[in-house]
Amino acid sequence: MATGFRLIRLGEQIRDEIAQMILRKQIKDPRVSTFLSVNRVEISGDLSYAKVYVSSFMSDKETEKGVRGLQNAAGFIQSSIAKKLTIRQFPKLTFIADSSIKEGFEMVRKLNELEQSHSAEIQDTDGDKQE
Repeated sequence: MATGFRLIRLGEQIRDEIAQMILRKQIKDPRVSTFLSVNRVEISGDLSYAKVYVSSFMSDKETEKGVRGLQNAAGFIQSSIAKKLTIRQFPKLTFIADSSIKEGFEMVRKLNELEQSHSAEIQDTDGDKQE
């Protein structure tokens, strides 16, 4: 059993390696776009499985397609990273579409719109007082 800190560190290493493979276009599946972003990797305590959360600013449909491409290339990705990292057992990768970044971006956009409309209302009421 691995400790929590080791699992987190290993997850970050795997995340970085997958992100580099995507950026360098080492994954030949045409569905895998350089616009895909690896958010986080959660590894099971016995190191047998790892969930890789992937997101993008592309449409949900395009992101899902990219995730399917990554899942299709999971064996290649696992063997490539296993050669670089010196661990006894490399976890089986499962790729999952994660919309949290997109949702966060939308929330910030909505908050900015609210702030702008609130500022406009304040300016309107200040203008009424000066007349």
